[in-house]
Amino acid sequence: MDDVQADGLLPEGAEPFAFGRDADVYSLDEAWVVRRYRDGRPVRDEADFMRWVRKYDYPVPAVRQVEGPDIVLERLTGPTLADAAIAGDVSPVEVGLIHADLHRRLQAIPAPSGTAGQVLVHGDLHPYNVILTADGPVVIDWANAEEGQPEFDVAMTAIIFAQVALDPAFASLTPMLREALSTYLANSINPTPGLDAALASRGRNITLTPEELALLPAQADLIRSHLPT
Repeated sequence: MDDVQADGLLPEGAEPFAFGRDADVYSLDEAWVVRRYRDGRPVRDEADFMRWVRKYDYPVPAVRQVEGPDIVLERLTGPTLADAAIAGDVSPVEVGLIHADLHRRLQAIPAPSGTAGQVLVHGDLHPYNVILTADGPVVIDWANAEEGQPEFDVAMTAIIFAQVALDPAFASLTPMLREALSTYLANSINPTPGLDAALASRGRNITLTPEELALLPAQADLIRSHLPT
């Protein structure tokens, strides 16, 4: 998984056209973009994980080049699943089914190390990290990817659904998210064995606000209430 290195992956004077919590995205040309972490963290492991799942035809952007905190990625065209759902173009049931399908496909891929019982977990699979392209949903932002238990990954996605569903700032989205969560859990493996670990990991996420962290116990209760009986 070697990379062709280069000095300065950004064109001079480049300005970001998209922003995340901890990274910015810059245009290279019509086919490629550069994503750069603001804190300077290296992206080689993330790139290697993306290349690994792509070998198994998992829907992930192609990686062209890596240097330090910069990664050159295939440019994707289409709305995020979140934006499509908010616009009413995708139903809550479809949101849940898409996530369940993406996790099933990921869980079928062997871990790069070959460790028995381990899979590659995304760690942050939610509607804003799914782009609806003309070829289907594509998963982005693999910064939290690692080898682990599949139940952990399902639990983490459920936690993120529950977080937004319980946040008063997004009260208008609560019915949609509850239905999406219910559909997702009904079509996924039982996340219970990984729920405590996922909650603990989420609690260590430095990008979350104190208000978001305070919702973690209620999120766990909501998830358990939506588990199939």
